[in-house]
Amino acid sequence: MISRERDITIPPPAPAAATEPGGTTTGPESVRAVNEAVQRASAWVPLLKNEIGRVIIGQQYLVDRLLVGLLCGGHILLEGLPGLAKTMAVKTLAAAIATDFRRIQFTPDMLPADIIGTEIYNPRDTSFEVKQGPIFASMILADEINRAPSKVQSALLEAMQEKQVTIGEASFALPELFLVLATQNPIEQEGTYPLPEAQVDRFMLKVVVDYPTMEEERMILDSVDHVDAFPDVRPVLSPADILSARRVATTIYIDDRIRDYIVSLVYATREPGRFNLDLDDYIETGASPRATINMKMAARAMAFLSGRGYVIPDDIKSCALDIMRHRIRISYEAEAEGVNSEDIVRKILDTVPVP
Repeated sequence: MISRERDITIPPPAPAAATEPGGTTTGPESVRAVNEAVQRASAWVPLLKNEIGRVIIGQQYLVDRLLVGLLCGGHILLEGLPGLAKTMAVKTLAAAIATDFRRIQFTPDMLPADIIGTEIYNPRDTSFEVKQGPIFASMILADEINRAPSKVQSALLEAMQEKQVTIGEASFALPELFLVLATQNPIEQEGTYPLPEAQVDRFMLKVVVDYPTMEEERMILDSVDHVDAFPDVRPVLSPADILSARRVATTIYIDDRIRDYIVSLVYATREPGRFNLDLDDYIETGASPRATINMKMAARAMAFLSGRGYVIPDDIKSCALDIMRHRIRISYEAEAEGVNSEDIVRKILDTVPVP
């Protein structure tokens, strides 16, 4: 088994003057200005968390990751046992935003046209008309995505990467806020289909949802008298608020040492020996460049949620597991020894030098 070391507490680096790509000088004054912009743009965050908290008790880790995906425009795969509020959390988040939402229940008998739409023949005009599917919405809940065969899952590939859908010979743009939040059950294997590697890699985060604590479960017990007795959720922000927050998040400062740290973490999954990691026999393939890009975006989102105008190493470490756990293919030797991708990521985080 891979030994695990304790996490090291990293003090935030002092934002020193530096040059961003493109020649823009970043110093204490500009970082202070970004701090102020972040604090103004993030005023809706406590309101949204409070509204979600009226329905979802606990699961703060899950809620924070949903907000990261919202800020980055990154799709999220939620994996957890039944009854852990995966679907309810997504529905509550969508209800708290004044936008359109569609739930797609994946089943083994689905066809790609059930998701993206199809062409229908109109005998009156002797022509074909396009009928758009449920994917044409700002927020999509792909419930139990692994219950549909690969040909149905592949219908999401173009939409998730390019934010467009091709039906027949025409391509249609999806909403600017387009976000796929998918759920899957890890223990029910009968009637399920593994997600293709290309599909999995398009998810920015894979979040493993765990049981609530005893205290949280007691609060759940006290708050629910009937199964359907959930409070109504009111919209507290608009798509314009989210898009504005995304623009502010892209201005959050990332030091060159932090950028090098991101690249080192991802590269350690491909050439672990270069970082004195004895993991070559455990890794079949490492994380893709999407992991590098997503880690930068997620780190900025974590800083935004903390009201900071700059990224610290803890922002990277807090999201690295969710970004890389589904992008590392482990070998048969790792499976035989009971080593999973999460063990590998944790070992990398413990070993790669932190700036």
